[in-house]
Amino acid sequence: QVQLVESGGGLVQDGGSLRLSCAASGTIFDIMGWYRQAPGKERELVASITRGGTTNYADSVKGRFTISRDSAKNTAYLQMNSLKPEDTAVYYCYAKGLITQRDYWGQGTQVTVSS
Repeated sequence: QVQLVESGGGLVQDGGSLRLSCAASGTIFDIMGWYRQAPGKERELVASITRGGTTNYADSVKGRFTISRDSAKNTAYLQMNSLKPEDTAVYYCYAKGLITQRDYWGQGTQVTVSS
């Protein structure tokens, strides 16, 4: 059974930092990443990383967020610095199975940035 378990969300002040973790299990994963969804908005890609380490970021988080991955542990991390109130959203871990080519999602973790 494939599982993606997120941790690390919470409440932080404007300019603060948080680190999200996503522990994945059940299969081998190709791309892993993070999406977010704010109230009344569509879910959007925040950052992704391939098995080979190639990263991709939304323009709004470039220079502030860093995605990394420990393939041995099947865990992805999102270091979020210089957080802004507009970063407030539910953050979802995402992974694509290398063999299954299916998309998998975590349950989501709330990130709230107060001004």
